[in-house]
Amino acid sequence: MRRVYAVGMDHLRPDECRALGTLIEKAMTVPGQYPLSLNSLLTGINQKSNRDPVVEIDEDRTLRAVDGLRSKGFARDVNFTGSRVEKYRHTAGEKLDARAPELAILAELLLRGPQTVGELRGRASRMQPFDSLEAVEAVLAGLAGREEPLVKEYPPLPGSRAPRWAQLLCPDLHPLAAGVWPSADTHTPIHSSVESAPDHCDERIAALESRVAELERAIHELRASLGVS
Repeated sequence: MRRVYAVGMDHLRPDECRALGTLIEKAMTVPGQYPLSLNSLLTGINQKSNRDPVVEIDEDRTLRAVDGLRSKGFARDVNFTGSRVEKYRHTAGEKLDARAPELAILAELLLRGPQTVGELRGRASRMQPFDSLEAVEAVLAGLAGREEPLVKEYPPLPGSRAPRWAQLLCPDLHPLAAGVWPSADTHTPIHSSVESAPDHCDERIAALESRVAELERAIHELRASLGVS
């Protein structure tokens, strides 16, 4: 039997969500650069690709986010012999009793908000391979079917027929109305400059992003095999 996760006791704050999503993402996409230093985590949180909305936080907020994740059991410090730089890794797999495909879906929802099954397949595939829409649906069904659900299905946006899925680690992280983002310490929305694209365009963009991510990963592996830094 899978361990019960007490969602109500451990709701994450917005900055903690962005930090957790970033840690999971980097562990899967650039394992050679993981665990992350505080500076690397800050860069990942503020990056402009694969994020919706794009945010810009400072080092103090990043450190508070890490402290919050550690106190809730979602992250821990990693110290290497001879290194003066403290690094961080997520412990979401242990905390949530979640496997890699489940973590990839959760990270995508934390980083970009509610999405359709098609969007999730195109975008999360840069972290874990999903051979079909049915594979994504099976992961979502498992996460939603827990005694304490980690995701929830919502009705389609106006003009769309595809339901959307959202994470429940921080239910108010991405309001279902597009274009708003909660601030770090309150639930007051901050308007995003990113407008939502029509479904068919968004899925094409997601597919292209997935292909670019695969190429970047292949290049990284090739450079590593050749000993090129």
